[in-house]
Amino acid sequence: MAGERLAQGLKELADERVDHRFKALPPDAEGRTVGRLAAERRNLFRDGFTTPVLALSAESVAHNLALMETYAARHGLAFAPHGKTCMAPQLFARQLEHGAWGITAAVPHQARVYRHYGIQRIFLANELVDAAALRWLAGELAADPGFRFVCYVDSLRGIELMDTALREAGATRPVDVVVELGAGEGARTGVRTETECLELADAIAGVDTLRLVGVAGYEGEVPDATPERVSAWLRRLVALAVAFDTAGRFADLDQIVISAGGSAWFDAVAEVFAEIPELTAPPLKLLRSGAYVSHDDGHYRNVTPFQRIPEEGALQPAFRLWAQVVSRPTPEQAFLNAGKRDAAYDLHLPQAQVVRSGRDGTLRPADGVTVTGLSDQHAWVRTERAGDLEVGDWVGLGLSHPCTSFDKWQLIPLVEQDGTVTEFIRTFF
Repeated sequence: MAGERLAQGLKELADERVDHRFKALPPDAEGRTVGRLAAERRNLFRDGFTTPVLALSAESVAHNLALMETYAARHGLAFAPHGKTCMAPQLFARQLEHGAWGITAAVPHQARVYRHYGIQRIFLANELVDAAALRWLAGELAADPGFRFVCYVDSLRGIELMDTALREAGATRPVDVVVELGAGEGARTGVRTETECLELADAIAGVDTLRLVGVAGYEGEVPDATPERVSAWLRRLVALAVAFDTAGRFADLDQIVISAGGSAWFDAVAEVFAEIPELTAPPLKLLRSGAYVSHDDGHYRNVTPFQRIPEEGALQPAFRLWAQVVSRPTPEQAFLNAGKRDAAYDLHLPQAQVVRSGRDGTLRPADGVTVTGLSDQHAWVRTERAGDLEVGDWVGLGLSHPCTSFDKWQLIPLVEQDGTVTEFIRTFF
């Protein structure tokens, strides 16, 4: 049933018509379905795409999916990659094909998108206290006995709001929850002390609309993070799960959820989770890293654990934003037609990587070409030599931060190394 829903949803995406909503697609493709346009296998550079255009490397996406599948399996980890990175059902399908347990969400809208496409296991890494969303969730759980949903709790008030909304909705199945242990003083969400965690467990036990199934948190928020500090916090998380289990908090469970893992410290998660002692039920060691699917040329390239464990492999940056030189007012200055509306800029500015000649299509490294700033629709570029760029050239830009790259594009060409477009990735932000 779930597989059929996902297959039907992907078919709906392929049947969507190409029109003015989608940036950079060939104007002569207007009215075609996305599937038909993909089947034409057009070339990104020669067959009508307009600039700016964001492209995903087909080879790098495939490599990254396979690498994280292998990594998770090698370390005995279940994997629920955070879908908020891409919000792309086609990529969710590939993640599931590569062994993902489910998909992580952050807010109700994301969970609704997942369910439309038949995602059967959703981990909501947030406390869910919106009454309307809880009514929707109660309906989903009642309608589909195979649907598994888990979310955070980190406050007594949150438990009260959840219980009230679920009772008013006539919920027929309890919502599975995990107590979120905060990463420390000054960190983001989560309970700060183990004593408070115990109070939440008591409160959950006092209602029949919720079921405590484990513990979770996000080690990426450990203040002044070092490998030692991150590992120490992860051991606190494991110790909390052991304490709950010893106290009989997880009676009658088939699995005990212990979840952590962003994209910067999953090596520490793997190491500490390997130390989890025997519990009354098998632990579901759930990793949630999401940025890996596209990786990047900035922040995550610098912080990925594969820098520390090169023997495990290496992720490949999959994004390249192509923009065109539209102005060359001085020998030291040029302007591209891509700006804040097109490129991630919250962590680092785009990096000029390669130049494609507007005259003959030849490629050369973008030596001496530096992006110095972004306006809404322009990139400010400094050049070292007058001949580095001319109006009409295309510049391939590497980006930093996948989460704020995907969200600027509704339909992203998946491109093979020779420029052939094989698919279009639809996003829902």
